Amino acid sequence: MTSLSMQHLFEPISFHGITLSNRIVMAPMTRSRAIDSIPNDLMATYYTQRVSAGLIITEGVSPSPNGLGYARIPGIYTDEQIEGWKKTTKSVHQQNGKIFIQFMHVGRIAHPANMPEKSKILAPSAIGAQGQMWTDAQGMQPFPVPIAMSQSDVAETIQEFAQAAENAIRAGFDGVELHGANGYLLEQFLNPYTNTRNDSYGGSIENRCRFVLEVTQAAISRVGKDKVSVRISPFSTFNDMPAYSETVATYDYLSQELNKLNIAYLHVVEYAARATEQGQQLSKTIRSNFKGTLILNGGYTGTKAEEVIASKQADLVSFGTSFIANPDLPYRLQHGIPLAQPDSNTFYTADEKGYTDYPVSEASAYTA
Repeated sequence: MTSLSMQHLFEPISFHGITLSNRIVMAPMTRSRAIDSIPNDLMATYYTQRVSAGLIITEGVSPSPNGLGYARIPGIYTDEQIEGWKKTTKSVHQQNGKIFIQFMHVGRIAHPANMPEKSKILAPSAIGAQGQMWTDAQGMQPFPVPIAMSQSDVAETIQEFAQAAENAIRAGFDGVELHGANGYLLEQFLNPYTNTRNDSYGGSIENRCRFVLEVTQAAISRVGKDKVSVRISPFSTFNDMPAYSETVATYDYLSQELNKLNIAYLHVVEYAARATEQGQQLSKTIRSNFKGTLILNGGYTGTKAEEVIASKQADLVSFGTSFIANPDLPYRLQHGIPLAQPDSNTFYTADEKGYTDYPVSEASAYTA
């Protein structure tokens, strides 16, 4: 039985034609197991092991060769990749699970050694990120300066997202999440330090939000608003994203515009926002602006997740690294079973170690 202290977290929820068995979401997490960028049997096993989540959101998946910045990141732009993903969606659905795919175009957070021939590192402006990236072929390498996207590059990239959405539904996913957080391409357009364009995609808040909104609209045009969602991370400086004075105004405007599009859900990474009073107020503003389903993410415990759902600050809460070592995380939260701790050394390796070899709790296995 669900304890009274967790009753809201384990209530079902329905939105946009989809019903989830609980309010626990498996957050998207890069795991780097897609050899040659093709989803495989090992990945299908990994996601199926975690099917007790109300909703699974996959790791970031590139909509095009240009978006493959990290080693062993999956794509969904070829027939072989689509067929590979069908293994995951079929297996998850056979266990009555729900799964969205996250589209992650990394933009300037890339290195050619991790990308196919003839692909390009694109970004809003030719401004390189500080730091380094792992490559299987050359070890750690500095980020190169990206190519500033032309108008035709922008248009082509928007259509790549739209086609990826169509491919995702063909592969059996319940919907798609557009990754507008964590310093990747969509957020690179939002930030005035990474976007110094002087055309209709740069300058004003409305112009800097234009790319995100047009990608969202393009995906909706292919698969419908019920199957499209967006993830954002206000105040985050991850991947060398400088703080800027218009953060509150930017996300105030963006959340209002996304509300008008009536998307499936808005997923907010608010760990950084919680650190300041200004950020906390912005989280309340986003909740007020966006009338649809809201997912919060950012170091939540089961108890804290229950609190924000009970107080209607969110409709669902996503959990990241705790799902890595605890494939039965919902059961453990529900029954107060201590959580296993993941081995960070195997987060991004290539095989099953630290991926599919974490056991469920003895109590969970007994009731399975």
